[in-house]
Amino acid sequence: MRAYDIIGILGPTAVGKSAASDRVAVALGGEIVSADSMQVYRGMDIGTAKTPPAERPVPYHCVDLVDPGTPYSAALYQRDARTAIDALIASRTPAVLTGGTGLYVRAALDDMEFPTGDVLSPERERLEARLALEGAEALYAELRRLDPASAALLHPNNARRVVRALEMLAEGTSYATQAANFRVRGFHYPRTLLVGLTVDRAELYRRVDARVDAMIATGLVEEVRALLDRGLASALTATQAIGYKELVPVIAGKADLSDAIEDIKRATRRYAKRQLTWFRSDARITWIDVTELSAAQTAEAVLDLVESSGHDG
Repeated sequence: MRAYDIIGILGPTAVGKSAASDRVAVALGGEIVSADSMQVYRGMDIGTAKTPPAERPVPYHCVDLVDPGTPYSAALYQRDARTAIDALIASRTPAVLTGGTGLYVRAALDDMEFPTGDVLSPERERLEARLALEGAEALYAELRRLDPASAALLHPNNARRVVRALEMLAEGTSYATQAANFRVRGFHYPRTLLVGLTVDRAELYRRVDARVDAMIATGLVEEVRALLDRGLASALTATQAIGYKELVPVIAGKADLSDAIEDIKRATRRYAKRQLTWFRSDARITWIDVTELSAAQTAEAVLDLVESSGHDG
C-alpha cells in the first residue's frame, strides 16, 4: 500500500520547485497539480515561469484554467484542485502538488471552508457602488457596527476586504469566523507529505535576478504587449501580477525598461520573503536545504524523504 497520496513540494519562487517536482512525479508515476495563483491564467506564461506544454514530462493540472481578468479565487481553486486530486487518488496516481501560493496550498490540502462569494455577486456590486459613492470610511463604520470582531481585523482603508466582509455578512457568515478557520491546520487528505525547499538567502536572490533576466530574454515584454493588445490592461496591473504590471508603463513609453527590470527583481525578492514567512509558519513541512543541490539531487532528497517517512508512518 502506497504511503502517500499527495507529495507537496513547496517554497519560495526561483528555489527550484518545478524542476524537482517534475523529476519526483516521473519517479513516482505521478502527475503535477499546480498551486500557483498566476499560472491559472492563459497567456501569462513567461512571467509566471510556466513550464511549456512540450517540456512537461507528466500531465499538469490547474494551469491555464481561465483568461486574465476572469474572476478567480482560492475557493474556485479549491474546487478545481480537489477535482484533480480526487481523480488521481481514485486512479492510484500520486499527486505532486507544487507551487508557492500558500493560500492555494492550504485551500487544496487543508480542511478549509470558503464562503460562497467566489465570483462577482449582486451584493458585491451593490457594495462596490456604495463604496464609490460613500467612501471606505462609511462602509468600515457599518462593518464596525454590524460585525465588530471582523472590523477589528481589518484596516479601515482596506476597502476590498471591508467590502468582502460586508458581503460575507449578507451570506450569513463572518470574516472573523473565516480568519479563525484559516488558523486551524488539518489535512483534508490524511496521506499527505509536505516538503519545503530552501536555499541560502543570497543564492535565492541571485536565482531570482537570473530568472527575471531570462524572462526578459525569452520575450516577456512581447508577452505583455500581446496581452495588452487583447485589452487586458486591468488584469496585468493587478498588485499580484509581478513581472507584468512593471512592464505596462514601459510599453506605453512612460518608463525605462532597465528600471522596470530592477523593479521586477525587487518585487520578486520581497515576494519570496513573504512566501518563506508563510511556509515557515507551518510545522508540518519538512525542509530540505537545496543550496548545493542540482535539480536531480533535490528530487532524490525528496524521494528519500518520501520513502523514509512513509516507513515511519
